[in-house]
Amino acid sequence: MTVDVEAAAAAIVGAYDTGVPCVPLRDRLLPAGDVAAAYAVQRATVAGWTGAGRRRVGAKIGLTSPAVQAAFGVFQPDFGVLFADMAVPDGDEVDLAGLIQPRVEAEVAFVLSADLPHGPATVVDVLRATDFLLPAIEIVDSRITGWDISIVDTVADNASSGLFVLGDRPVPAASVDLRECGMVLESAGVPVSVGAGAACLGSPVHAVAWLASTMAAAGDPLRAGDIVLSGALGPMVPVIPGAAYEARIGGLGSVRTRFSVKPGQGPSAESGEGS
Repeated sequence: MTVDVEAAAAAIVGAYDTGVPCVPLRDRLLPAGDVAAAYAVQRATVAGWTGAGRRRVGAKIGLTSPAVQAAFGVFQPDFGVLFADMAVPDGDEVDLAGLIQPRVEAEVAFVLSADLPHGPATVVDVLRATDFLLPAIEIVDSRITGWDISIVDTVADNASSGLFVLGDRPVPAASVDLRECGMVLESAGVPVSVGAGAACLGSPVHAVAWLASTMAAAGDPLRAGDIVLSGALGPMVPVIPGAAYEARIGGLGSVRTRFSVKPGQGPSAESGEGS
C-alpha cells in the first residue's frame, strides 16, 4: 500500500494530536524510501502548523552523532523545524502527557544574529552569523510506533522533534572550543550519556554549516534570530517518569529539566530528584 504526501502528513499530525503513534511510513510513501518525499511530508505538516498559528523560531539537526546513527541504522543527518511552543524554561517540569515516547540528549544551541542565505555555507559564515551559544537539552520524540524509524520516517516526522530546553547564560562562540568541549548528561548525579563536540559531525559548527547549506539550497535559509539545535553530542537516553536530567557542556555551563511522574500529573513533590 502506498500513500500520498497529504495522507502521510495527516498520519503524523494525527499522532501529534492524539498521542497515539502511527505505523512507519517508509514503505508507504511513493516512491518507497524516498527522502525527498519525506521532506515534502515535513513541509506539509509545518505549513499546516504555521497556518494554525504556531510560531517558527529555528531549526534542529538530527542524526549527527555516530552513536545515534548506529542505533537506528541511519548514516546521514537530517533537519526539522523548531516552534516557540516547543521551548521549555531551564529547570521546569515537563508533563509527560504531551509526549509519546520521549528521549533526551545534550546539544549546543546556536542563536543567529544574521541571515545565512547562501550556499555552500562555510564555518566562517556560521561563526560570523552566530550571536551566542547556549547549552541545550533536546527532548526528542517519535510519532512512529516503537521508534521503528528509518531516515524517511524521522524526516517526515519533523526530525523526531519534541521539546527543547535552553540554558540562560549566553556564551560567545569564540570562547568555546566546539570540537573539544566535553558533555555529560546526568540523572540523580549519575552519568547517563557522555560525549564531546567532535561526535557532532566533527564539530557542532560543521553541523550548522551543513544545515545552512542544505536549507539555503532548498530556498528556506536560516535567518537572523533563529535558534539552531546543532545535534547530539552523545547517545540519547529514554526518559524515566519522575526523573530529572542535567547536561553540562564544557565552556557553556549547564541546563536542566525534569519530568512528571506520570502523564498529566503536573509538578511532583520530588521535582528536584531523579529516579
